[in-house]
Amino acid sequence: MALQNNQRRQNAPLYTPEQRQRRDATRWTLIQGLLAPLQFLVFLISLILVVNYMINGSGLEAAATSVVVKTLVLLTIMVTGAIWEKVVFGQYLFAPAFFWEDVVSFGVIALHVAYVLCWLTGYGTPQQQMWIALAAYAAYVINAAQFLLKLQAARRDEPTNDMELDLEGALK
Repeated sequence: MALQNNQRRQNAPLYTPEQRQRRDATRWTLIQGLLAPLQFLVFLISLILVVNYMINGSGLEAAATSVVVKTLVLLTIMVTGAIWEKVVFGQYLFAPAFFWEDVVSFGVIALHVAYVLCWLTGYGTPQQQMWIALAAYAAYVINAAQFLLKLQAARRDEPTNDMELDLEGALK
C-alpha cells in the first residue's frame, strides 16, 4: 500500500494547473531563474579560488571573500525562493513538491553560515575553514542537482500545446 502511494506521488505532476499558472504569473519565477545561474557562476569562481588556496597556499583573502559572497547569494536565493514557494504553493517552505530540496537547502545554508562564523571569529585555521567551505560546496552541488531534476520533471509534466497534439494525431 505504501509503495502504491509512493508510486502515485512520483507519477503525479509537480504542479497542479493552478500552481503552474501562479508559477508562470509571478515575477519570483524570473528572479529565481536569474539568481540560480548567478549563484552557480559565483560558486565556480569561488571554488577555483578556494581550491587554489588549498593547493598553493596563496590567495586566502580572495578565497575567503568569495565564500562570503557565495553565502550572501545563497541566502538571497533562499529568501526569494521561500517567497516563490509561498506564491506558488501557499507556504513559505517545505511544500510537498519541494520538501527534500528545502531540507537539503537548510544543510547547505548551515555549512555556509558555519564557514562565515568561523571566518568572522577566527575559529580554526584558514585550511580548516576552507574545508568547511568545500563541504558546503559539495552539499550545494547535491542541492543544485535536486533542483535541476525538479526542473526537468516540471518540463516533462508541461502540457503540450494544441498544435503539437494536432500534429501527433495527424501522424498516427
